[in-house]
Amino acid sequence: MTAWERLLRWADAHRFAVDAAATAVALLVLVPASAFTLGLDFSTGTGAGWLSFALVVPLAWRRVAPVWSAATVYTVGLLQVLGGSHVPTVADVAVLAALYSVTVHGPRWAYRVAVLGALAGSGLLALRLAGWSPYRAADATAVAIFLGVLTLGVWSFGLARRARRETIEALVDRAERAEVERDQQHRIATAAERARIAREMHDIVAHSLTVMVAQADGGRYAADADPAAATRALGTIAETGRAALSDMRRLLGVLRTEPVGGPGAPGTRLGPIASPVPPAPGHGAAAARTEPSTATGATQTLAPQPAAGDVATLVEQVRSSGLRISFVQVGEPRHLPPGTGLTVYRIAQEALTNVLKHAGPDPGVTVLLAWRRDAIALDVDDDGRGASADGDGLGQGLLGMRERAAMFGGTVAAGPRPGGGFRVRARIPTSIASTPTGPDAAGETDGETDSDTDTEDDA
Repeated sequence: MTAWERLLRWADAHRFAVDAAATAVALLVLVPASAFTLGLDFSTGTGAGWLSFALVVPLAWRRVAPVWSAATVYTVGLLQVLGGSHVPTVADVAVLAALYSVTVHGPRWAYRVAVLGALAGSGLLALRLAGWSPYRAADATAVAIFLGVLTLGVWSFGLARRARRETIEALVDRAERAEVERDQQHRIATAAERARIAREMHDIVAHSLTVMVAQADGGRYAADADPAAATRALGTIAETGRAALSDMRRLLGVLRTEPVGGPGAPGTRLGPIASPVPPAPGHGAAAARTEPSTATGATQTLAPQPAAGDVATLVEQVRSSGLRISFVQVGEPRHLPPGTGLTVYRIAQEALTNVLKHAGPDPGVTVLLAWRRDAIALDVDDDGRGASADGDGLGQGLLGMRERAAMFGGTVAAGPRPGGGFRVRARIPTSIASTPTGPDAAGETDGETDSDTDTEDDA
């Protein structure tokens, strides 16, 4: 910002002080000049100096109270024309200054009335100068035209200045609103990212710790009678811990604020870091590959996010913990977008974690994955405690499942199953635009539900 711009901003912030100082200077110049003009005309009337003074003083409020200031100036000017000298004085420029001020800073109706009043005053002054004589009409007309053109010129300049001021104010307001909207969008995006990270952390930590606790308890009970079972349990615990550590490092790598290898390292790259330990089953082990790090020379294991095709591997992993679980897949598997596939996997993971935590001892579990024409359905049923199970009171798992499904237009229903146990049912459309709605959709859903139940009972 230049010095001139800073001066203008300061003057705009202290309008009354600046205008009062300018008015004081104008009084020192215009009032003596007006008295000198009237003295040369040898017709100085009583109180003419005071009229000039009263004509200039209201200009101190020309920006803070433009309507009141203009009305006062116009009133004093009318008294001067009707009762004072017929010779215009230097102080009469206050009328034009008041017209300009009310045009720039006053409401629309005020500057319209002001310009009409100034034009009427120009005609009245012209008649006063002509001595109210019809024989001097040509002189009066010339004076009226001159004063009218001068009035319209000042008014037009004020309109241009007003338009520029309104444009600047509109741009400033738009910039302020854009800044507020940007901050709001940033807060919304931050909240959404926090929710996403919280869901991922919950799924990774809750599932892995549940499996590890179950294996540790089983290994402890079987240590005396079956040392081999305890050894297998320890192996499963180690494998699950490595998988959880790999997922945690991959997730936290997204939050890095500096390149891999440290700031300033040559050949570094930005992005999430994969874990250097091998991925466990159910975490994209088949697609895992290693890549040398240009920063450290070490190898890093890169694995894709789990997808719907990894649900079978997840079931095998849970089955290795000793849970009686069966897996049924209906329909022809097909490629899904990464987000949809990850959502199906996470819902299955959370549902099986809840089974391990709440279903009780030795429950039977059935996982049904149905590939339909326009959707993918996942049902996880168990015959455990169901509604009588003790929960932690937080319900973060079910909330996370519903949030994940809602992001892709799907639904998750969870509750006790008829005959005992608990059921988690998820439906995620693979093509939202083609998903049926209305009464026909309800009938189709009912039919699909019955079909799923039959398939599940057969399993």
